[in-house]
Amino acid sequence: MAQQFPTWGPRPPLRRRRVGRRRRAAYAATGALLALLLLAGAAAGALYLRFDGNISEIDIDAALGTDRPEDEPGESLDILVLGSDSREGENEVYGRQQGGPRADTAMVVHLAEDRRGGTVVSIPRDTLVHRPACRDADGEEVPAAERVMFNEAFAVGGPVCAVKTAEAMTGVRMDHYVEVDFRGFEKMIDALGGVEVSLDRPLRDPDSHLDLAAGDHRLDGETALALVRTRKSLGDGSDLERIQLQHSFIRALAQEVRNVGVVGDPRRLYRLADTATGAVTTDSALASVSELTALARRLGDVEPERLQTVTLPVGYDRADPNRVVPLEPQATGVWDALRADVPVPEHLTEGSDAEPGGEAEPPALSG
Repeated sequence: MAQQFPTWGPRPPLRRRRVGRRRRAAYAATGALLALLLLAGAAAGALYLRFDGNISEIDIDAALGTDRPEDEPGESLDILVLGSDSREGENEVYGRQQGGPRADTAMVVHLAEDRRGGTVVSIPRDTLVHRPACRDADGEEVPAAERVMFNEAFAVGGPVCAVKTAEAMTGVRMDHYVEVDFRGFEKMIDALGGVEVSLDRPLRDPDSHLDLAAGDHRLDGETALALVRTRKSLGDGSDLERIQLQHSFIRALAQEVRNVGVVGDPRRLYRLADTATGAVTTDSALASVSELTALARRLGDVEPERLQTVTLPVGYDRADPNRVVPLEPQATGVWDALRADVPVPEHLTEGSDAEPGGEAEPPALSG
């Protein structure tokens, strides 16, 4: 349902202690913002300047110019959040890149003007969309294309093309962009000291090198990454099932951050903040600790009863059952709600294969 995190069928593969939905809103946005929520207790001045130098930035506004959706009036915010599968630099340990890096995980995070409500919309990476013309890494124009996977935009033209495609798909102007890659995710988990989970059955996936027996585990960064990337160990191996597993892991991660108590440990706080700021790429307007911290605080102000976490309503494509397409008019209704700064009506997710009870329903998850 639109008002809840996904719940899955009768058997829970991952169990964790409950955590308030207010914290879930912040952590659903991006793993890197986990540590930034703790920066409220950190020293300013030289410490902030040190961390500012860690953050990678992309001037998306300059690259896209004026050919974009109108920015809705008021102070609501819309943020495109991507987890990339880049194998460049430190990420080469994850194997050879076949083609360019892609957006392994994608979410549009909407924060309401009144600062009390929010909606996180996950976009399945296999969603077939119209990709507008973009420029590649060499500055050459790549013609527009129909019926291509959403995550192909990042491979074609990086963050700028990803934002351009998201705006063309949604009609929503993205105020900000945040990206975390594989290595950044791993480092975040290791800086936390791992994440504790409990499995009621084994999860094994040779492709992601996941091999976990049933029972309790403290996952390091490498194993946690394998868990959130796995597809073959979940039912029919679809991306829709993986999104639900990722949502459940985010809640376990939120509980871990809540329990570690780093605010009272300046040395550990410094290490965690240093790792987090080094893990993210943002748009230029967001590329400072002060801006990211302000965003994290705003995420944390979302009231529990006014948080929504939904997956874009989709159905399996008739021509290619390995892909999904947005369900209409439901998908348009979701984006209309974001533009109007109102909650997404629950009926818009009914009948989606991404919802519990749909064709892609994975095993159950319980608290």
